Amino acid sequence: MAPTTSGAPTTPGAPRRRFLPRWRDYGRPRELVVRYLLLLFVLAITIGPLLWQLLASLKGVGEDVFGSNASLIPHHPTLRAYREVFDQVPVGTYIRNSVMIALLSIASQLAFSTLAGYMLSKPGWKGKKAVWVLLLASMMFPFESIMVSLFLSIRDLGLVDHLAGVWLPGFIGAINVLIMRAAFLAVPREIEDAAMLDGAGEWKRFRYLYLPSAYGAILVVTINTFISAWDDFLWPLIVLRSEEHFTLTLGLARLQTSSFGYDQRMVMAGSVISVVPVLVLFVITQRWFYRGVAAGAVKI
Repeated sequence: MAPTTSGAPTTPGAPRRRFLPRWRDYGRPRELVVRYLLLLFVLAITIGPLLWQLLASLKGVGEDVFGSNASLIPHHPTLRAYREVFDQVPVGTYIRNSVMIALLSIASQLAFSTLAGYMLSKPGWKGKKAVWVLLLASMMFPFESIMVSLFLSIRDLGLVDHLAGVWLPGFIGAINVLIMRAAFLAVPREIEDAAMLDGAGEWKRFRYLYLPSAYGAILVVTINTFISAWDDFLWPLIVLRSEEHFTLTLGLARLQTSSFGYDQRMVMAGSVISVVPVLVLFVITQRWFYRGVAAGAVKI
């Protein structure tokens, strides 16, 4: 037996084990270069604006943010813009309001989207097709087309300038119902039949069979709902009036008003502050997020 490069003997005629990858394992070198160039281009488009905002927020008073003399890298990095943001506007109050709306939206979306998705995944009940068509049709209309009627409804309920008025339109979303339906449809029918033979009722099958199999989809709904509630600007701008009820995105927009002495660095700092929680949440949960997206795409 002839020794291999690792010192282990091999039998004559047996294929030699390779320990180092070869270029053709990943495609031709030209294709590999093009692939990485495309990835770098997409990365520059997605991460570039956020990185520019972060660097601009760290610039000192004498450094230009815009113009021909502006540089990308700050010459004298400082956190002055962030300190002034916290001094001039009640960021803590804005964050508390945004977190409250996001938590309420997540709770209602998970509670009702899972139940609605479960019912739509079950065969044999009347009206299922009509509900399915209505859900799909509701996704075709932009929010701006129902904004006026929605505001009139909120006004009639006496919820103008209340956090409940901001949260109520996000009580449940059609897209989240469809995601949960797809996750529940991926559960094999044979498993449910076996649970029924064991005497499990409807609620037990939902609690111990369907929900554990849809954890990935539940996480997708949670992340999507949090991002939508956290980043929403138009609807809070219409509903809220007093500053103590402002959300973070709405409150930080006041940094662009002249009463605070418009400072481009403060605006950039406020934008970074509003984005950080979303980035942290996504970095922590990205593994389960992609698993949930893949699981929800199994069957629709």
